[in-house]
Amino acid sequence: MTYCFYIITCLFFVILQTSIVPYLPSSIRFYDLLAPFIIYLGLFRPARESIFVILFIGFVMDSLSGGLFGLYMTTYFWLFIGVRWLTKYFQVKNSTLFLFIVAIGVLVENCIFIGIVAILGPTTQFSKTIIKTVSWQILWALFTGPIFLIILNYAHRRWDKWFKELFVESN
Repeated sequence: MTYCFYIITCLFFVILQTSIVPYLPSSIRFYDLLAPFIIYLGLFRPARESIFVILFIGFVMDSLSGGLFGLYMTTYFWLFIGVRWLTKYFQVKNSTLFLFIVAIGVLVENCIFIGIVAILGPTTQFSKTIIKTVSWQILWALFTGPIFLIILNYAHRRWDKWFKELFVESN
């Protein structure tokens, strides 16, 4: 039933990302809403459970984005690997690093996007607009990232509890 939670959550964020976020005013430069979910999977869920979900989310976003195929899948995979690596060496869940983990993830995600465009593009122009957009996204991630992680963790625990009660009562 965990995979049902993942699919519902992924579809919710994909729909939000593709149908509502683009129509927000240009002054609100919000980050990729699936980044906190990938970071949540890296922090709180086992790797064997998360890899399939990350590849699925990456495939869906690559299909919807119209950009280079594999860009989101690669970015999400490396973001997940980076979070898993970070948790090996630091107690992220019990430190102040927890407050900054989504902002760091958004920065890494943008660096991967910019790096791939710079490598594959015929001319690379690093403008002030890119720096301004990434700065706003990191600022948004600093304020909303920990909230997303807490809500996702709480919702997943409630989902598991609800299904355990449902199946125990029916048996």
